[in-house]
Amino acid sequence: MTDHTHLPPLRVALLGNPNCGKTALFNLLTGSRQKVANYAGVTVERKEGHLETASGRQVVVLDLPGAYSLNALSADEQITCDIVTGQRPNEPLPDLVVCVVDATNLRLNLRLVLEARALNLPLVLALNMSDAARHSGITVDRALLARELAMPVIETVGIRHDGAQELLTYLAKVDLAKSKKRLKQQMTWHAPQVDEVMATQQEVRRVIKLAVQEPEGSLHTDDAIDAVVLHPLWGMLVLAATLFLMFQAVFSWAVWPMDQIKALVEGLSDGVRGLMSDGPLSSLLVDGVLAGAGGVLVFLPQILILFFFILVLEDSGYLPRAAFLLDRVMGTVGLSGRSFIPLLSSFACAVPGIMATRSITHWRDRLVTIMIAPLMTCSARLPVYALLIGAFIPSRSVWGVFNLQGLVMFGLYVGGIVSAMAVAAVAMVWRSQVRPTPLVMELPAYRLPNVRNLAHGLYERAAIFVKRVGGIILALTILLWFLATFPAAPAGATDAAINHSFAGMLGHWLEVLVAPIGFNWQIAVALVPGMAAREVVVGALGTVYALSATGEDVAAQLSPLIAHSWSLATALSLLVWFIFAPQCISTLVAVRRETNSWRYPLLVTLYLFALAYLASWGTYRLALMWGAG
Repeated sequence: MTDHTHLPPLRVALLGNPNCGKTALFNLLTGSRQKVANYAGVTVERKEGHLETASGRQVVVLDLPGAYSLNALSADEQITCDIVTGQRPNEPLPDLVVCVVDATNLRLNLRLVLEARALNLPLVLALNMSDAARHSGITVDRALLARELAMPVIETVGIRHDGAQELLTYLAKVDLAKSKKRLKQQMTWHAPQVDEVMATQQEVRRVIKLAVQEPEGSLHTDDAIDAVVLHPLWGMLVLAATLFLMFQAVFSWAVWPMDQIKALVEGLSDGVRGLMSDGPLSSLLVDGVLAGAGGVLVFLPQILILFFFILVLEDSGYLPRAAFLLDRVMGTVGLSGRSFIPLLSSFACAVPGIMATRSITHWRDRLVTIMIAPLMTCSARLPVYALLIGAFIPSRSVWGVFNLQGLVMFGLYVGGIVSAMAVAAVAMVWRSQVRPTPLVMELPAYRLPNVRNLAHGLYERAAIFVKRVGGIILALTILLWFLATFPAAPAGATDAAINHSFAGMLGHWLEVLVAPIGFNWQIAVALVPGMAAREVVVGALGTVYALSATGEDVAAQLSPLIAHSWSLATALSLLVWFIFAPQCISTLVAVRRETNSWRYPLLVTLYLFALAYLASWGTYRLALMWGAG
C-alpha cells in the first residue's frame, strides 16, 4: 500500500440535499475529531473534521450546508454554492467533492449532482442509505450509474459503524495529484435559466430510467402514515399529543437523575465543609461556586429530555411534516410552515433557532420569525420554571393520568406560542403588501431514529451546557457572591449583612421599578445577572438569600424558602415575566449577527421587556383580586 503520510491533507467536501444523511456520514467519518464554528461573516454553521485512512493519508472533511440546488435561495445554500464554485473568500476549493445522495430518493437528489458535475470538479457519488433502498426493493445498477454520471459510485450507510468503509478505501487510493491538476482549470458558474433547469430534470429522469428499478407501491407505508399525520384534524391532534408528551416527560422522567446529581453535589459540599474552616474561601466555594453552578447543573436531565424529543422528531422525518401541517395555521399570521422548524428549534435554544431562519427565502418572513423566536420557551427557562412550579404547584395527578406540574409547564409553553403568533399577526399589518410565500419542501421517508446519532446529539448538547455552567454561569455566580458579601455589615448592625452589600444596595434601588409587578429586591438582584444567562437566576436567588447549602440544596432549600416568603401572586408574576423577558445576551447577539444591524436587537429588547412588564403587572393584579396575595 502506498504511504501517504508525507503528503498534504486531502480536502474533501460533503455535498448533498437536506435529509440525505450527509451529517450522519460526517459524524461516522470524523467521530470526535471535529469542530463546529460559523463561516466568517455569517452565522451559517460550519462543521469540519479530520480522519486518517489505512494508508496514513490525512483527510480534512467539510460538511457543507444542505442544498437542493447550486442556484442558492437562502444563506446556507449560498455558502455551499460559493465553496464548490471557488467564490468563497479565504476558502480553498476542495480537492474532492463527495456527492451524498439518498439512495431511496435519487429522483430528487441527482439534480444537485448534475449541477456539480458541470463545474468540472473531482467528484464521487456516495449512495447513502443504500441498505434502506435494498430493504424497499430499490435496485441501483452502480456500474451503469457511474457510466452515465461519469464519476465513481460507492455505497455508504451513515448510521452503521462500518457504513463508510467503501468511501474510506476510495479516499485512501484516490489520485490527489490528478485531482489538483483538474482544479487548476478555469471554473465558471452562472444561475441556470428555465430551459437549463428543465434539461437537467430531463437528464435526471433519463438516468433514473436506465439505472434504477423501483417496485410499484414502494411508498404505500409512508402514504398510509401520512394519511393520518398530515390530516387536518388527526394530524393536529397527533402533533398536540406529541408536544404534550414532551413537556410531561420533562418533569416525570427527570426525577431520578436529578436526585442523583443532588446527592453528588451535596457530597461535594459536605466534603468542602469538612476540609475547610469557616471563612471567605469556604463561603466562596460553597455559597458561590457550588451554590451557583451546581444549582443550574441539576436541571441538565430535563434539558436533555427536551433535546431527546427534538432529535427524535428530526431524525424520524416528522419535522418537515409538522411544518407542512402547520403551514395553513401559520399563514393566518402571515408566516409559512418554514418558520415552524426554526421556532421549534428555539424551544431548545433561541440562538440556533434564529440561525435556522436562514432557510426562509423571504426576508420579511425571516425577520418576523427572528423577532418572535425568543418567545419560544427555551431550555434555559427550565431551571426557573422548575423551581417556581415545584415551590408553588402541588405535585398531584389530574384525572388520574396527568401531572399537575407538567400541565402548568405545558401552559407556559403554550403561552409563549400564543404570544409569538399574536406578535406575528401584528407584524402582518406591517407586511400587508407582501404576498405569502408558498411552502415547497421535501417530505423524507420515515425512518427509525438512529441510536448513534441521538447519543452524539445529546452528548454535544450536554457538553455545551456543562461548558456554559463552568464558564459564564460560574463567573457570574462568583461575581454575585462577591457583590452579596462585600462590603461587610458595619459593627452593631442587626439586619442581614447582605443589605449592606453592593448587591443589596442595587436590589433596593431596583425594587422601586419592580414592586408594582410583585417582585421584591431579592428577585430584582437575581434578574440582573440573569440578563447574561437565564439559568443564573436560580443560583443568584440562592446567593441573595444567603443560603449556605450546595448548589443542589439551593434547589431543594430555596423552594420551601420562597414558598414561605413569597405570595402565589409573586410567583405567577415571575413565571409570566420569563415567558417574555429577553434575558439572554446571546440571543440578542444572534439577532444582531443575523440581521447585520443593532436596530433589530434593540427593537426585540424593548418590545419584549414591555410585554414582560405589562403581562406580569396584569397577572399580579388578577392574582391579588383572586386572593393569591
